[in-house]
Amino acid sequence: MFYLFAAVVLLLQPGCSIKKPVPEGLWFYAYTSGTNESHDGNISPASFINLQPDNSYTRDFGRFDYGHWEEKDSVLLLKTIQGDTMLYPVKYFYKKQLELVTISGKTVSFERQPGKFSNDAENPFSVENNQWRIPPAKKETGQELKNRLRNHCRFYEIYFRWALANGLNTVDVRSTSSLIRIYGNGFAVKEFNDLPPAWHTYFYDEDDCYKANDILKDIFEHKDIAWSQTNNKYKMFISAFQQLQQYLQ
Repeated sequence: MFYLFAAVVLLLQPGCSIKKPVPEGLWFYAYTSGTNESHDGNISPASFINLQPDNSYTRDFGRFDYGHWEEKDSVLLLKTIQGDTMLYPVKYFYKKQLELVTISGKTVSFERQPGKFSNDAENPFSVENNQWRIPPAKKETGQELKNRLRNHCRFYEIYFRWALANGLNTVDVRSTSSLIRIYGNGFAVKEFNDLPPAWHTYFYDEDDCYKANDILKDIFEHKDIAWSQTNNKYKMFISAFQQLQQYLQ
């Protein structure tokens, strides 16, 4: 009995409390509840927030940004690389579910996904693999547009590698804004008029967006993609997006 009492006393001493869990990890949008008065930065099925153990973050809530994060008094603080700070009260957090309250009072729910990466190069949600989401400050040359498209294809390659490595049965390929339409057994370039509105925002102007579409369309029309002889869809698309990157050199 004495030993049990002593153990309880030790747990109650300062510095011996159980460490409070923090919501680090990769979170995908699940659903929204609350008022419909605001779109809250266009949070959509494509939205994600990637809270890394080193307190760096990336996210896309209708616009891609990155910086550092911390959780303080049940509030998630995001400090962008530009110096802005955004606060999201944490309404609920436990294991695989995270609920954040937005400025309009909505509760946005996220589900945890496998989010351990050996380095940024292997993380599809890192800044390195999402340069294509960051709009340029000026018009881009033909080679710069190719680099943007190549980074986009690199994202998809790493995205499918991530799904393969973690044994995911399915992944969402429709919500991500892209000029590429992915099918179960192949892909195609979308017509310019069918491009998602968000895709246009990744370019300096409509002219550059149009040129980028033509660059990739020309590859699809004049280059051959050798589809891997495999029943694994992830391996098939990994190979295909690697080939696109080579054609965009």
